[in-house]
Amino acid sequence: MKSDFFNRSVLSRQIWLFRREFLWVGVFSLIANVLMLTPTIYMLQLYGRVMKSGSELTLLMVTFFLVFFFVVMAFAEWLRSRILVRAGVRLDEALSSLVFKASFEAYLNRAQQNVVEAFSDLTNIRQFLTANGMIAFFDTPWTPVYIAVIFLLSPFLGWLSILFAVIQLAVTWQTHRLSVREIENAAESGNDTYRYVQSKLRNIEPLHAMGMAGNLRRQWFRLHDASLAKAESSLERQHRQQAFAKFVRYSMQSLTLGAGALLVIEGKMAVGSMIAANVLMSKALQPLDLVVATWKPFVQARTAFHRLEKLLDEFPERKAGAKHQDPFGEIRLEALTATAEGRETPILSDLNAMFPAGKVTVVLGPSGSGKSTLARCLVGVWPKREGRVLIDGEPVESWDRMELGPHIGYLPQDIELFDGSIAENIARFAEVDSFKVIEAAQRTGIHEMILRFPRGYDTPIGEAGGMLSGGQRQRLGLARAMYGNPSILVLDEPNANLDDAGERSLLDAVKDLRSAGKSVILITHRPGILAVADLLVEMREGRIRHCGARDEVLAELRAESARRV
Repeated sequence: MKSDFFNRSVLSRQIWLFRREFLWVGVFSLIANVLMLTPTIYMLQLYGRVMKSGSELTLLMVTFFLVFFFVVMAFAEWLRSRILVRAGVRLDEALSSLVFKASFEAYLNRAQQNVVEAFSDLTNIRQFLTANGMIAFFDTPWTPVYIAVIFLLSPFLGWLSILFAVIQLAVTWQTHRLSVREIENAAESGNDTYRYVQSKLRNIEPLHAMGMAGNLRRQWFRLHDASLAKAESSLERQHRQQAFAKFVRYSMQSLTLGAGALLVIEGKMAVGSMIAANVLMSKALQPLDLVVATWKPFVQARTAFHRLEKLLDEFPERKAGAKHQDPFGEIRLEALTATAEGRETPILSDLNAMFPAGKVTVVLGPSGSGKSTLARCLVGVWPKREGRVLIDGEPVESWDRMELGPHIGYLPQDIELFDGSIAENIARFAEVDSFKVIEAAQRTGIHEMILRFPRGYDTPIGEAGGMLSGGQRQRLGLARAMYGNPSILVLDEPNANLDDAGERSLLDAVKDLRSAGKSVILITHRPGILAVADLLVEMREGRIRHCGARDEVLAELRAESARRV
């Protein structure tokens, strides 16, 4: 019967699917641990039968069975390790797609989630499942069995074994109580340091140009020193606890041997039983010692499990959206309000507007008026919004993103080109259609520029990035947005970095798109692009102040300006 733990989250339910593998690991652990009694039986036979009878044949047969059972035991241990490794790999394969999508959603929703950290958490869980910590979990329940066998050899040594096991458990609990918080704090501090560096490296050029590296390095050193101090304190405590655990274990083994020797002297125990009891005591305490040694990986895996569990529950896999016909391109806003984390007032407030299909709409407004947020809402990537954005009468979130994506062309204000070739970037990393790639490049006027690269369209972006100006990168982004002749194009400041030739290419491209019946929404603050506008939207402080035909809105704006003068 499935416990509540395996029902509580996506991650725990995935682990439940591997119950058969864990059952087989338990079976092979049973075989391996039963056969671990072989050395004890062998010693009892040597001292109790072979040496008394002096029979070499008996010695040979007993030794043969010893070696045979050792081979079986080694095979069982190899099989259980192999099963755990394969289960870990299959768990990774089952979860990696979910983790990728959840990390993508978390980043899109601007959650405080390091995407790389999520995959590191998955690796931590997989490695723990295939390491000694998991083996200790299956071996520890056999400690009472070995102690029971010691009772058969000597009740006194059996009670002594229970006492030693209780002491070892107390040491293990003390290790948990004292170290778990320090280990978690040290790991979190290290992650904070890593995230700090990662966030600053995204803007390395202005940091270097304005001499900010030294200031940021000092801040990083403060974080790094705090992280080192926590790590040092955590490691010192762990090493002290491990050293104490070893002292306890070795003392227990020696005391067991000494107590057995006392019983032999008093004639209450045979020499073979004394040695066998010592071996059993060592085996009984070994899993507990292994628990102490692997406590740090266990705590790290547990922390990773909870973090990954939270991520997958907060950002579950989206259900496939409804199937629709290819969008015609009409966009309508109904009481659209957009907010952001930590902001008291909304960025956009109660917007109502309609952008007809086949028209060019230009959105104007000063900085901070919400133009870029509107662009993100139109393409469905702004997470915190109320009201509705309708594409052909259907809410944007109801569309299947993989189905809608090819019909959307989006140029964000901050243009990111991804690792890959120029052709792959323009083709949106789908299978490259050379005709469509060249068509998009020609439409934005960069075809000749690309041909001048040594490898043309196959030039890696990493190699070409240093050769591309801001305007060229923007035109590559425009080519990506126009790839495949999408029905709807939302272009945020598309002419911000363009020279006169680039702006002419942009205007010609927009005219061609309008002639082809495409819906184009341009976010801009430069008046040169108004020449191609059919409709004009003017925004201030997150609200639409004017919306209508270009000439009518311009006339209203001129009249307002005249009244202010």
